Amino acid sequence: MRNCNLKKFIYNIFESNNKEFFKYLYIAFKLRYLFYKDKVETCAIANVKSGKCSSDCKFCAQASIYNIPIRTYPLLDKETLYRQAKKAFSHGIDRFSFVASGIKLSKKDTVTLGKVIEQLKKENSSLKICASLGQISKQQFIFLKESGLDRYHHNLETSKYFYPFISTKQRWEDRYKTIILAKEAGLSVCSGGIFGIGETKEDIYFLIETLKKAEVDSIPINFLHPVKGTPLENAKNLTPLKCLKILIAFRIAIPKTQIRICGGRQLNLKQLQPLALFVADSIMVGDYLTTKGRDLIEDLNMINQLDFEVNLTI
Repeated sequence: MRNCNLKKFIYNIFESNNKEFFKYLYIAFKLRYLFYKDKVETCAIANVKSGKCSSDCKFCAQASIYNIPIRTYPLLDKETLYRQAKKAFSHGIDRFSFVASGIKLSKKDTVTLGKVIEQLKKENSSLKICASLGQISKQQFIFLKESGLDRYHHNLETSKYFYPFISTKQRWEDRYKTIILAKEAGLSVCSGGIFGIGETKEDIYFLIETLKKAEVDSIPINFLHPVKGTPLENAKNLTPLKCLKILIAFRIAIPKTQIRICGGRQLNLKQLQPLALFVADSIMVGDYLTTKGRDLIEDLNMINQLDFEVNLTI
């Protein structure tokens, strides 16, 4: 599909009425089934370095500028990092990611984390270990790859045109450069965005085109969970149906890539959460960075009731 036709197609998805919407939902489901069958991949994250971020992302509770009352702490010690990963994998979760606040993780902390990853991989080389550590250097990427890291996560968040309205301390171009450096180091890349922050359908299309061009391996879709004290605390830009249309647009535009439902799904998808798994093939389970997630048993029941395959155990 040519770019101009894809753009029009995506716009039609967002402007569709109920009758037209179900046509797009069916197309998305057929593509999801073609490439991922009945499988649902799960991932979990741990907030291994919290708060005191020098950036000013308008949706983030960890930005120090907003003084949100959250727990703040430096990088956790090696034993705690190891224990968090082992706990996640003991529940059959497919992927586990270490997530650190801040624009980039220091070299010292990167070495600490690399040693933990190396230990986990020595015990079980089949573990899928990911990390989200900000805009680190290519040398840090190479070190983490050699330590056993499989995938690196770094969201572009939104289009490069809208991004300056969301963050003034970072550049969108630097975010894009980060995912390219991760790919050059031989890592799989997980990169997506957050929706409901005031973006237009043009911004969504641009993000889709960018991620498609970058050939990322996984696209996490986050829906805004407004946090009191942030500039977007009163944002109300999403409905469950709009969230589903966003997932459908990504699936149809980039059909072979993993589409992962992440933060804000309970609040925004509401009763349409099960339907979203007919479009997305992956889901983040457990708690998020500063907000609570659903109990594993609830997600396991939802997936089982849809008759999908999942490795979760309670």
